[in-house]
Amino acid sequence: MADIAQGTARRTTRRVRVAASAAIVGAVLLAVLLVPPLVQLDQQAVDLAAKLRPPSWEHPFGTDDVGRDLLLRCVYGLRVSLLVGVVAGLTATVIGTAVGALAAAFGGWTDRVVMRLVDTFSSVPHLLLGIFIVAMFRPGVGPVIVSVALTHWLSTARIVRAEVLSLRSRPFIDAAVSGGASRGRVVVRHLLPAVLPQAGLAAVLMVPHAMWHESALSFLGLGLPTHQASLGNLVQTARGSLLAGDWWPTLFPGLFLIVPTLALAGLAGAWRERINPRRRSELML
Repeated sequence: MADIAQGTARRTTRRVRVAASAAIVGAVLLAVLLVPPLVQLDQQAVDLAAKLRPPSWEHPFGTDDVGRDLLLRCVYGLRVSLLVGVVAGLTATVIGTAVGALAAAFGGWTDRVVMRLVDTFSSVPHLLLGIFIVAMFRPGVGPVIVSVALTHWLSTARIVRAEVLSLRSRPFIDAAVSGGASRGRVVVRHLLPAVLPQAGLAAVLMVPHAMWHESALSFLGLGLPTHQASLGNLVQTARGSLLAGDWWPTLFPGLFLIVPTLALAGLAGAWRERINPRRRSELML
């Protein structure tokens, strides 16, 4: 009875966690889609008479060091960071899926060469390699997306390769090969559709990671231009205010980064349990 009650409590907690994560992600999407067109305010408007005002009814998140409304700046910053995270995450997933599937499907020396290249790139820290890439371009959204995408496809390639290697020994693959299907047709018609759930999960998990990576690059001054609102830029420009005792210019951009990424990670965890029944059954015990 105690085990049953404990399992029920875990399932209830999991449902609450998933519902809360979905609600947060939905609120974030509504904010980034609706606030800019509905709120007819310039998030770049400077009002030195209202600089560094604490949270109030007029400015719920306060103002920054030049009097700009921090709530509006956070929404615009989240919009940019989410754009970078989604585009970079999808691009990295496509690259990793293609590389991993082709390496496992062709096997032999192709697999060995590709995986040695993956190991070589993996030996370099992501942030260091990302800094090297963005340093070759002018600050902007495009170079950040390229940097994140080119440094985050490696784990997806490994996951997809392992999944394809396990699928190659399945009877339906043997039947397709025996029926005269070419290697390319087997990859496109059978292997890739089978690994799409894993690839989709990797893409969802990649979005918060890419958002953190973009914020780190912007915080170091190597990502987006300083005048463009992004969560990393907002935290970076608020360092001086924090040392002066003004906490809100740092706290709220940090929460806008932490809470949505944790919500996305929560939804990804629920997806992982759904596509992996063995793991889900173990969690219910």
